[in-house]
Order: sequence, then C-alpha cells, then structure tokens
Amino acid sequence: MPFREINSKMVEATVVPGQKMYSQRGAMLAYRGEVSFTPNIQGGQGGLMSMIGRRVAGEATPLMTVEGSGTVMFGHGGHHIQVINLAGDTLYVEADRLLAFDGTLQQGTMFMGSQGGVMGMVRGQVSGQGLFTTTLQGHGAVAVMAHGGVIELPIVPGRDVHVDPQAYVAHHGDVRNKLSTALGWRDMVGRGSGEAFQLELSGSGAVYVQASEEKL
Repeated sequence: MPFREINSKMVEATVVPGQKMYSQRGAMLAYRGEVSFTPNIQGGQGGLMSMIGRRVAGEATPLMTVEGSGTVMFGHGGHHIQVINLAGDTLYVEADRLLAFDGTLQQGTMFMGSQGGVMGMVRGQVSGQGLFTTTLQGHGAVAVMAHGGVIELPIVPGRDVHVDPQAYVAHHGDVRNKLSTALGWRDMVGRGSGEAFQLELSGSGAVYVQASEEKL
C-alpha cells in the first residue's frame, strides 16, 4: 500500500521511479528525497475528456503530478483522511474529496443521471455532488477527505444500506444506488431539516460515511 497513515489527518506516500501519483494542489505538507511536483491540466490518466471533477458549471479540482523517488506527506485543511484500496473495482467519489491517489488508476467522470435517471440527478444535487461524479477504476490506493472521520459500511446482497445524502463520502464495488423519500425520516432522528431523503445502496461493496453533514 503506497499510503501510510501518520494520524487521522495526515498520510505518507512512497514515490518510486517510473510510477506517478496524483494529488490535489496544496495537499503536499513535506517530502523527503528527489520528488517533483508538476501541475496537471489534463486531470491525470484518462486525458482531457476525463478531466477530474468536470461538471456542468465547468468546475475542476486542480491536480499535481507527483514523480521521483522518496516519500511525501499529504494533508489538507485539517480534514480527516481515509485510505481506500481498490482491487479492480470502481470508486465513485466527489472530486474535491480526493487528496491523493495512484497514477495507475483510470479516471473518469460519470453523469449522475445515468444512475437512476432524474432521481440520480436529484441525488447529485442533494448530496452536493452536482450533476457529475468522479470515478477511479483499477488496482491501487486512494486517500479521500472527510469531516469528523469516516466509517466503512459493507454492502451485501439482500441487506441494503441507507445513508444520509449529506453524510455520503464515496462508495465502491458492484453497487446500485438510488435516492428515496421517507416522509418524516429526518424528524424522527432529530434532524428536523425538512429534507426527507435517503440514499439507498444495494449490491456488493462498501460505502464510506462521514460523521458530519458538512461539505468540504
């Protein structure tokens, strides 16, 4: 695993010759060795058409290409960090939550409407993701950011997981998700915000939930 967790808000990555890493700009805290950091205008592997975080509003999360030989410490904004290891599956995550990740992972951008049609787009707006979400696929590690720490909830066939859309961070695996309404749900759990939505995930994989409704 290229990431070593120093504490809940910092990770250390090992950079080796011939292999790239990508990080969010401004995320490098310190490094040792011969390491270079280059602005990446194409959003990493996948090219311009797969630019990370591309949305209707033209937003993008700027990346740095990290190369060389040494170790780099990453952290950003005092956010909690969760390391997620992918074994050939796909991670769905907001672009601005990505701290750093292996350059071997294939990046893409998925239209939220393709997951549940109109309700998929509604889900994107409710969860704060907008109309697009970022995908990372392959074998490698990803460090994502969250407020208040993260819990990993397994998703197994026949046992759906329901998540507050504002607390959703990311998910991976063969997972289907849809936004469902539950009148009075938030009132019952003491939120009382009037937002009666749940994110329902089913299939096989895992979902990552933060201990806060605050967006990055």
